[in-house]
Amino acid sequence: MSATVLTPNEIRVRGFEALLRELGAAGAVRFIQQYESGRGDYTRNRRTWLPHQSVRELAQAVQKQDAEKG
Repeated sequence: MSATVLTPNEIRVRGFEALLRELGAAGAVRFIQQYESGRGDYTRNRRTWLPHQSVRELAQAVQKQDAEKG
């Protein structure tokens, strides 16, 4: 593998070429179709499903879990 840094476009092109080579045209298209853009505002939405905790509270919870594991 080369240590050359690729541009985002070069990565996309090489990635799609690899998909075509390994999966064929139909398989590559089916693979790409599995991915979709996200919707909504993740940062705002996560506030509804994550408890509001300070960094200190989160650290204490992690320490407690570690202690319980032994």
